[in-house]
Amino acid sequence: MRTLQTMIITITLWMLAVPQAFAATTTRVYSSGLLVLAFLGFCALVVVIQMIPAILTLWGIVKELVAGKGKEKEAKVEIRH
Repeated sequence: MRTLQTMIITITLWMLAVPQAFAATTTRVYSSGLLVLAFLGFCALVVVIQMIPAILTLWGIVKELVAGKGKEKEAKVEIRH
């Protein structure tokens, strides 16, 4: 009985929340000019170009971590002998 009550309450709350999702109107026509699109494209280009050095740096860090683990194992083996 408790499960049925919880299910009914959940479904009721979902039904009450759904109409608000469609409340926005989409009747406007996109009217921004070419300069706005060019500016947004330039911003996207800046972000992508800044991601390239970040990815290369991250790749170098991961590469050093992987190489460093192998060196630590070799160093431990040499110390024990």
